[in-house]
Amino acid sequence: MLDLVLGKLARQHDANVLVGFDKADDAGVYQISPDSALVQTVDFFTPIVDDPYTFGQIAAVNSLSDVYAMGGRPLTALALVCFPENADVAILEQILAGGLAKMIEAGCTVVGGHSIRDPETKFGYSVTGMVHPQRVLSNAGARPDDALLFTKALGTGVISTAIKKQAAQPDWIAAATESMTTLNRKAAGVVTSAAFQNAVHALTDVTGFGLIGHAREVALASDVSLEIHSRRVPLLPGALECVRAGHIPGGLKANRDFAECMVQYEDSVPQELRTILFDPQTAGGLLIAVAAAHAAELVAVLSAEGVTAAFIGTVHHRRAPLIRVL
Repeated sequence: MLDLVLGKLARQHDANVLVGFDKADDAGVYQISPDSALVQTVDFFTPIVDDPYTFGQIAAVNSLSDVYAMGGRPLTALALVCFPENADVAILEQILAGGLAKMIEAGCTVVGGHSIRDPETKFGYSVTGMVHPQRVLSNAGARPDDALLFTKALGTGVISTAIKKQAAQPDWIAAATESMTTLNRKAAGVVTSAAFQNAVHALTDVTGFGLIGHAREVALASDVSLEIHSRRVPLLPGALECVRAGHIPGGLKANRDFAECMVQYEDSVPQELRTILFDPQTAGGLLIAVAAAHAAELVAVLSAEGVTAAFIGTVHHRRAPLIRVL
């Protein structure tokens, strides 16, 4: 919504803006010296789990992810809080404690924040990080013949919907919670390491727009087309069961309405797989475009660091359709 409105306004021209909102990237990047640039992002949302401490953790992981997705290192954060006037402040304390725990894990200092009274609880952070101007990883660098890798697994949206309906099984909740409370710090550290500095061409995190939505952004920004092997995409336990049971969040439907016009499916792709590719993720994994010759090595190093990663597709010269799902 915001990008549609901003796009209609007069744009500021500043040569120090390395990444703005024109490419629908994960964060803004602003150069402040020849070897330093700020990475800035903000994100907040309503609770998606019942436990306030866990909600705080998830909100922090989600907010930090955009800095990692630009190849940056988070430095400071400001908390954003909407909280009901008559609610128990102890609940807010638990939310903030959960968020702080993940900020400490990330080495990111919470320096303040802002709160307002609101009938519906909302929580998140504005995060500032640092990156070398020559080492920014945007969504615009994917090249034909690159391999597409994906960390983590899809399904947090449909499982969160099942939780709200009290229809999620305990093992589904546990797996989704573990995924959403796991920082992308290790994955980003490998991707940005010297060993892969010239091999990784594009990077984004898969969050609210789902895998297809964020893949679309990579394709448009990079002027390429993508092929995605649907059966290779990692899925959380219970994700397909939630789709079959109709636990479909509104965000999934919106993602599908917006982006499916650019997708062509092979007839063999099951309907439930087509659906889950649009599932809005919270604190999702990284989508990586890497030179094919380095893909296997990158997967191996990520795995050695305890990061799950899968080869899910390839990059091609721009053609129709924009995204082909096999």
